[in-house]
Amino acid sequence: MKTETRHEQFEAPSVLGNFLRRLHIDIPLFIVLLLTSILSFVILYSAGGQSMDVLMRQLSRVGLAFSLMIVLAHIDPYQFKRYSSVLFGLGIILLIAVLIMGQIGKGAQRWLELGFFRFQPSEMIKITTPMMVAWYLAEYPLPPRAKQLLIAVILIIIPTLLIAKQPDLGTALLVASSGAGVLFFAGLSWWIIAAIVTGLAALTPIIWHFMHDYQRDRVLTFLNPEADPLGRGYHIIQSKIAIGSGGVYGKGWLGSTQSELDFLPESSTDFIFAVFAEEFGLVGCLGLLALYLLIIVRCLYIASQAQDSYSRLLASSLSFTFFVYVFVNIGMVIGVLPVVGVPLPLISYGGTSIVTLLAGFGILMSIHTHKKFR
Repeated sequence: MKTETRHEQFEAPSVLGNFLRRLHIDIPLFIVLLLTSILSFVILYSAGGQSMDVLMRQLSRVGLAFSLMIVLAHIDPYQFKRYSSVLFGLGIILLIAVLIMGQIGKGAQRWLELGFFRFQPSEMIKITTPMMVAWYLAEYPLPPRAKQLLIAVILIIIPTLLIAKQPDLGTALLVASSGAGVLFFAGLSWWIIAAIVTGLAALTPIIWHFMHDYQRDRVLTFLNPEADPLGRGYHIIQSKIAIGSGGVYGKGWLGSTQSELDFLPESSTDFIFAVFAEEFGLVGCLGLLALYLLIIVRCLYIASQAQDSYSRLLASSLSFTFFVYVFVNIGMVIGVLPVVGVPLPLISYGGTSIVTLLAGFGILMSIHTHKKFR
């Protein structure tokens, strides 16, 4: 009897483990993503004016995003590699179509109307660009030589410029970062990185000349928001007031006066971190950053365990892109970066960004779980 009991004790975890493997879900990553999504509903209820409609719409989007993540996790990474160039080419065609016949909203031409739904091709490009660059570089010895590096840079520049033309500076930045992440993790030497940064700095006057007026205004506002406190500098000033008034422990849930009294624009989207800081204070912000850190560390671990160059480069880039999401949004909300319209990942209200992010996590889970069957 005792022997049988011990056998059953060892058999149960084995059955559970096999079941989880068949789901192709990385449990540690899934748990942290789920906790962050639950936290997003808590803060969205407050930032969205305590509207259940906002919560229900976001719940449907999050459900769709998690479903897509699970579907992508079931696809073997070989298939992602096989169709990387096809998906990238399709994305470029769709970006060109946006410039020709895209729908205009809030002064930007970013959407394609496909009858029963609207589609933003730039979201697809956030994933297909690192897939394409990783696919190309994986065919050659690493680190890449000058020829491969030049072609990889061209592959990154093409979608970046097409998105910047819409104009969508925030998404263009994320796409460029996703491609640059592949180059960095491919073993690009530091002197080349320094040369690229120096070159971009030297091109600043030219970049400034081609920037739209509103983009120049954002840079000037970043440098001196108090110059126009009731106009261009209003967003960032109100954001800083909200963050500062939260103190160490915050005002408590539903206690954000900046959001509740409509002093803080875009409180449920781009500036939701300011609402979070006002309600939960420094302690809450550190907790949120801890969740983000756990996600990034787990993603980098998955990348380190990848079995081939393509999977390793792609997983590393997706991890780096998530970091850039967090860094840019929090940086612009606290006033150390210009406002570029990047949402707080997994927290801000909206469907396109969370679907893209969880699609990326689905690919990461695919890379990690399928290697166990080979």
